[in-house]
Amino acid sequence: MGKIAFLFAGQGSQYPGMGKDLFEKINEVHDFFGVAEAIRPGTLSQMLAGTEAELKRTENTQPCLFLADIASALALASNGITPDAVAGFSLGEVVALAVSGVLSKENAFKLVCKRGALMQDAAEKEKGSMVAVLKMDKSELEEMCSEVGAFPVNYNCPGQIVVSGKDERIEKLKEKLSNKKVRFIQLSVGGPFHTPYMKEASEELKKEAEINMLYNINKSYIPLYSNMTAKPYPTDAEGIIQSFSEQISSSVNWEGTIKNMTKEGIDTFIECGPGKTLTGFVRRIVPQARIYNVCDMESLKAVVEELKNDA
Repeated sequence: MGKIAFLFAGQGSQYPGMGKDLFEKINEVHDFFGVAEAIRPGTLSQMLAGTEAELKRTENTQPCLFLADIASALALASNGITPDAVAGFSLGEVVALAVSGVLSKENAFKLVCKRGALMQDAAEKEKGSMVAVLKMDKSELEEMCSEVGAFPVNYNCPGQIVVSGKDERIEKLKEKLSNKKVRFIQLSVGGPFHTPYMKEASEELKKEAEINMLYNINKSYIPLYSNMTAKPYPTDAEGIIQSFSEQISSSVNWEGTIKNMTKEGIDTFIECGPGKTLTGFVRRIVPQARIYNVCDMESLKAVVEELKNDA
């Protein structure tokens, strides 16, 4: 077996009750959830027993999904499995900041709470949505987006690009796609994320990190791959702050990230968090890779057993 990467899920994969059995059965998870609840009271009730509508609000989604993602990483670590590199999809990148050592878990949680609130404010000012477009030529889709004023933002894997923008422009795009008989999927998110409409949120998060210096930023001790560049994060505090703040209003090069990880010897990918969206992307990008998902006790036990048998 070569190297292992942990991948952290982003918005859209959330559901009520996610992470519940890891919270109940893994001490490290239970303890950190208690710390997070003290920082943001009410998070656990939203996460474990909230409604889908509550969880769709970005200010709630991000703290709750952060906990579900990091719960899987903590559970794996408690069983002796740690990553050689990490990456997170959109808000998942904040989880990766914690797991790579750039931020403490507590400060990463504070950061994601601030990030979610800023993005919620921006989404309420600029009503928008996102759609995943399937099996369409990249250049043709980019041209169509330009025509309607939407933005191709997430380059997920071969055959899937996510487009983001204001609601009326996404509706025009969907009409054009339907006329061409191109399949698309409406995503369960509440705003035009990763577009220039998030610029104010990006700038405010950067200001928060620079002025407050609240987050005690460190160099990562394992490679942390950036959504924007698909390459490892900078090592200086200024570059790190710029990377995680500008990511909010920039596109996500997920396909490039996974390809670059593979070039560095990563051959095993574990998606940490609810759903199997990222494992699906990896399977399309690197079919020969070993791919797992850990979101509950059952999947945790299966992965731990298989990886330890191979060690």
